Amino acid sequence: MAIGTAKEIIETTCRTILEERGKPADMDADVGQLVRKTREILDLVPETIPQSSRGINSISRILGSLGGVSQGLAELRNLYGTGHGKHGKSGGPSPRHARLAVGAASTLATFLFETHSERDE
Repeated sequence: MAIGTAKEIIETTCRTILEERGKPADMDADVGQLVRKTREILDLVPETIPQSSRGINSISRILGSLGGVSQGLAELRNLYGTGHGKHGKSGGPSPRHARLAVGAASTLATFLFETHSERDE
């Protein structure tokens, strides 16, 4: 349940940001598409960072990893989440993996929304 909710918080955050910026997403968009579109709207793609910026390579790697977080959550949710019926004895990830998913989603959602808020000021 935690993994599915972690994915949903990213989807909700992206949809909210896109709506508030006048670029609502297609209702069929998956979490990866939502994160990509949100990153573009917020200028959080590596190509938009001036090459003269200090730490450009590190910042670019981190920004490039944002999409990986959403993709990994979507895959985990499909494997272990509550959205698909499972055999009653099927196992799931350990609590530490669930915490990893929730922590990563929380970090991503917070970063996106803080960027959105700061750029509105």
